Amino acid sequence: MGAQRILVLGGGFAGLWSALSAARQLDQLGIGPDTIEVLLINRDAFHGIRVRNYEADLAPLRVPLEVVLGPAGVRWLVGEVGPIDPAARTVTVHTDGGPLILPYDRLVFALGSQLLRPPVPGLAAHGFDVDTYDGASRLAGHLETLAERPEAPGRFTAVVVGAGLTGIEAACELPARLRAVRERAGLAGPVRVVLVDHNPKVGSDMGDAARPVIEEALVALGVESRLGVRVDGLDGSEIRFDSGEVIATQTVVWCAGMRASPLAAGCGVATDALGRLPVDAELRVEGLSGVFAAGDSARLALDDGHATVMSCQHGRPMGRFAGHNAVCDLLGLPLLPLRIDWYTTILDLGPWGALYTEGWDRRVVATGEVAKRTKRLINGERIVPPLTGDRAAIFAAAAPVIQRPPPLQPQGSQP
Repeated sequence: MGAQRILVLGGGFAGLWSALSAARQLDQLGIGPDTIEVLLINRDAFHGIRVRNYEADLAPLRVPLEVVLGPAGVRWLVGEVGPIDPAARTVTVHTDGGPLILPYDRLVFALGSQLLRPPVPGLAAHGFDVDTYDGASRLAGHLETLAERPEAPGRFTAVVVGAGLTGIEAACELPARLRAVRERAGLAGPVRVVLVDHNPKVGSDMGDAARPVIEEALVALGVESRLGVRVDGLDGSEIRFDSGEVIATQTVVWCAGMRASPLAAGCGVATDALGRLPVDAELRVEGLSGVFAAGDSARLALDDGHATVMSCQHGRPMGRFAGHNAVCDLLGLPLLPLRIDWYTTILDLGPWGALYTEGWDRRVVATGEVAKRTKRLINGERIVPPLTGDRAAIFAAAAPVIQRPPPLQPQGSQP
């Protein structure tokens, strides 16, 4: 009989840490890959630091899977995940060499989320995004070409659609990015960034205490707002709104809405309004034997009445517990319940600084440079897997524990 298999779908925050946590638990039990193998499937050979795709420098945002998975003894395969058959316990994966049907003994579904792209006229042909590394790279390449284009209205105007967290972070970075393109080309003149949303307020989920901080930063950075409007269409030279306003622009960045991987809906259980699979405290998909889910494609109800959100803050611990529990479930060992009793938001506000809130009511804890230092620490160190090849360090980071945000040092809240 061959080795049993724990199959992990996705190499993002939840998938990577699921695989590493499973490998860690097997290592602690003295079980080698000839008995139980951990196999991760990802569409490319990289773990992406997706939450930083709005930044100008994309170089640090892709971690080769081999650097992290290799020392941990985790196998990985590049391919697109296709149909999942929970009854047969198989997954079809489309690779360059053709389709493979992979059996599994335990499955971790961690295929994440993707940007909602509604059928807005012109969006598919002319819109940009920072949802993926490829999308962010395409936007960066486009910005660099603006200086080579003929002078025209909207040449150095960018419109960001979606005033949620991703849209705000992208909009706050764009003025400096556009100015840098102009300056490198020896050109002068103003740049313009407009943040658009159908809601009447920016950061509609951020609450009354946090919103004035966001608005202050947008004004300081020169970012305009168009709120309570919807996009009627775009064509590469302008964007049109249902208010009748037309803005000349050659750069539209779509950041409006996220939804779980559509493959979640094919697993045979009811998903929530965001397309997520319901999981219990041990990350088992409710109604499916042998299947766990973590990250943006999973919905875990929290004890305080809230549910996990689509963020690496929840995706990483969900992954660690899902991988650990997949091993324990396979071996008939006790599973660990995941309990999350805190919530923070650390929003990057570009050169202005950042905003740090705690709790579901978004109580403001710090702003400006104080919050920015914590944001840099989290984005640049805390969420990046160990890259030294040290197996012990990788397994230590993969332990199924809850890591709270680092403390603010020094205390304060002024930009």
